[in-house]
Amino acid sequence: MKAVVQRVTSSSVKVDGNIIGEIGKGYNILLGVYPDDNRRDVEILAAKVAKLRIFEDENEKMNLSIADVDGEILVISQFTLCADIKKGNRPSFTTAAPPDYANELYEYFISQLKENGIRKVEHGQFGADMKVDIQNDGPVTILMDTTIWNEKK
Repeated sequence: MKAVVQRVTSSSVKVDGNIIGEIGKGYNILLGVYPDDNRRDVEILAAKVAKLRIFEDENEKMNLSIADVDGEILVISQFTLCADIKKGNRPSFTTAAPPDYANELYEYFISQLKENGIRKVEHGQFGADMKVDIQNDGPVTILMDTTIWNEKK
């Protein structure tokens, strides 16, 4: 499972011209799910995101978590994070999890963020053509991949 975590001053997502999710200060998270990902991957990733310290303290050091700043999260499903670009110039997406399974883990990720104390978690619409507005703060962007915490065979 991969997540691109962007520290933002604000972020929103539109479907068919209508805003369906919107946050202020916090994280915009793009989430990609692979077929061998599981609920444990989700639990590890959500806990890491909740504890990630990339907000500045009074000394301008990245030392505060999203909970410390009462931040919000917008989660967007992003199967293109799973692109295979080893051959040729056109990416293959056969390495992404099947839609039903990916959506199950996407929804579980959203619930786990809430379980980890995130006050406000908004989300996009799985499988929809979305327009995402991201006001990246810093910019600060962190790529998280659960394979570093789990040995997968």
